[in-house]
Amino acid sequence: MTSPDDHAPTSGAEAVVLVGGRGTRLRPLTLSAPKPMLPTAGVPFLTHLLSRIRAAGITRVILSTSYRAETFTEYFGDGSGMGLELEYVVEHEPLDTAGAIRNVADRLREPDVLVFNGDILSGVDLPALLGEHRADAADVTLHLVRVDDPGRFGCVPTDEDGRVTAFLEKTPNPPVDQVNAGCYVFRREVIDGIPGGRPVSVERETFPGLLESGARLHGYVDSSYWLDLGTPAAFARGSADLVRGVAPTEALDGRVGESLVLPGASIAESASLGGGTTVGADCVVSERAALSAATLFDGARVEAGAEITDSVVGAGAVIGAGTVLRGAVVADGAVVGAGCELLEGVRVWPGVELPAGGVRFSHDC
Repeated sequence: MTSPDDHAPTSGAEAVVLVGGRGTRLRPLTLSAPKPMLPTAGVPFLTHLLSRIRAAGITRVILSTSYRAETFTEYFGDGSGMGLELEYVVEHEPLDTAGAIRNVADRLREPDVLVFNGDILSGVDLPALLGEHRADAADVTLHLVRVDDPGRFGCVPTDEDGRVTAFLEKTPNPPVDQVNAGCYVFRREVIDGIPGGRPVSVERETFPGLLESGARLHGYVDSSYWLDLGTPAAFARGSADLVRGVAPTEALDGRVGESLVLPGASIAESASLGGGTTVGADCVVSERAALSAATLFDGARVEAGAEITDSVVGAGAVIGAGTVLRGAVVADGAVVGAGCELLEGVRVWPGVELPAGGVRFSHDC
C-alpha cells in the first residue's frame, strides 16, 4: 500500500471529477447525501477515487459539484489531508457530462485533463492511460472496458491502431465487447471547444461531433475491474469488493479481508461477518446475527438472529430480531420490526417503521 508522499507529481496533467448528479437510482440512500459521499468500505466513495488519482501522481483536482455541494467542501476541504489541491466549481443548472466539463474550463491549467465520472469504481492503470494518450497524440483518449454483456451498453469499436471508429447505441448483437468506462483524457483545447452555457452530452454530442470533424479519438482498452455504483445492488457489491481487496483503492491502508469494523462498533461474539461486510462506527450487531456483503452505516443496530446479505442499512436504522434482508436497502433512521423478510430490490425510505412480521415474502410465518 502506498501513501501520497510515495508519488512524485505527474507533470502537465490535472483531473476533473464530475460529482454533480442527484443519484436518483440510488434513492433512498441519496436523499441524505450525494452518491459520491455515501459511506463505501468505511469512507465516502469519492475518497477511493481521489486516493487513486493521487497515487497516479496527479495532485490538482477540480470537483464539479451541484447536489448538496457543501458536503464535499465540508469533508475534503482544500484536499491537503490527501496530498491534493482541490478546487470546487458549482453547477447551478444541469449541464450534462460535457457541459459540466466545459463549465470548469476557466479553472484548468495543464495541457492534459483526466476526467472521471464520480460514481465509477475502476482499476484502470491511470499512468498507462495518460501515457498512451500522449504517445498517440490524441485529442481525447477514452478508457474502454471489455464486458461480458456489451448489449447492455453502447459500444465503441476501434481499429488496429486503437483509433475510435464509431459510437454505437445499445444493440442485441454488438460488434465488439468494448464499452465506454466513463474515464477520459482530454487535450485542454478540446474542452475549450465544447459549447458553453447549455447542457451537452459527451456520448451523444461531443464525441460523435469530434469523430465527424476528423479529431483523433483513441481507445485505451483493458479488462480491469469496473463497476458503475449507480444502483443499490451495485453499491453493495462495490463496497464489499473494496473491503475484500477485489476492487482497487489506496484509502484503506491495507485493511482488507472478509469484514471491516469501524471504531466504536459492538459485535456479539456469536455474530458472523463475511463477504466484505462493513460495520460502521457505533453500530451494534447482536448475538447470532449473520452479515455477508452487508454495508451498515454509522449507528445502525442489528438485533439477534437477523440475516443481512448484499444489502445496505442506513445510519441509525434498526433491523429487528430474526429479520432477513437480501438485496435490500433500509434508509437512515428506518425501523424494520422483528421477523420481517425484505428481499431483492426492496427499498425502505428514511424514518419508516415496519411492524414485526409486517413484510414477508415467505408463507411460513
